[in-house]
Amino acid sequence: MKLYSVIFKNNGKNYYFNGEDDYNIKDYVIVETEKGLQYGEITGIIKEELANKDEEYKNIVRKATPEDTDTYYELLKENEEALQKCRELVKELDLNMAVINASFTFDKSQLLFNFTSDERVDFRELARKLAYIYHTRIELRQIGARDKAKIVGGVGVCGQKLCCQRFLNRIDAISMNMAKDQNLALNPSKINGVCGRLLCCLQYENDAYVACLPGMPSVGDVYNTKSGEGKVISIDILNRKFKVLVGSNKEEIELPLEDNHDKK
Repeated sequence: MKLYSVIFKNNGKNYYFNGEDDYNIKDYVIVETEKGLQYGEITGIIKEELANKDEEYKNIVRKATPEDTDTYYELLKENEEALQKCRELVKELDLNMAVINASFTFDKSQLLFNFTSDERVDFRELARKLAYIYHTRIELRQIGARDKAKIVGGVGVCGQKLCCQRFLNRIDAISMNMAKDQNLALNPSKINGVCGRLLCCLQYENDAYVACLPGMPSVGDVYNTKSGEGKVISIDILNRKFKVLVGSNKEEIELPLEDNHDKK
């Protein structure tokens, strides 16, 4: 038995399943999940020695047939219709929530709605109305700003598709200290992503910045250099260099941290 990674949506997370048959990357398959059957795409084949021995993996039921694919695309239409209906009911019930998406499981045993809200929402009446309409199990799940960005998608400040949508399967804790350690201007428009939270990419190089930071001066520090007294105007942490303005003519000099100069 082999272990395969499967994705359910273009912007979704990779999940892992056992497969008794041989499958190829980009094959579409029907898999067993805790919430029912799902239609997904194989994105990778995992070596047996890399599998987590302590985890129980669900199974790939079969390779998807053309009929399964037709059913999947039909479900996409029904998901959109369910989303619009849910939004109408939210407005009718005057609930303070924004419904982001709706998705049926492949066997229609469950209908999931993701929503955002700034407060706790009593959606019991909404769930009853939806269950009456669709005759299936209804789940309403409140998500955060980062999860919303992953579902909706977008383009980051780098000009590329959002990391959380392209490849991030897990978002680690990101703090303001990361921006400070990297000497970034603490301007929300510069360090926040489209979700309004700190950029996920702040964590990518943070360890390197932390390793290079010890001994570096701060902007505004005054140094005695070979060319005279100067004030630090910028620092280059990764290259362990900084620039100072020296003398009355404000000459700009770049100095490596290891040079023979003294902080006043």
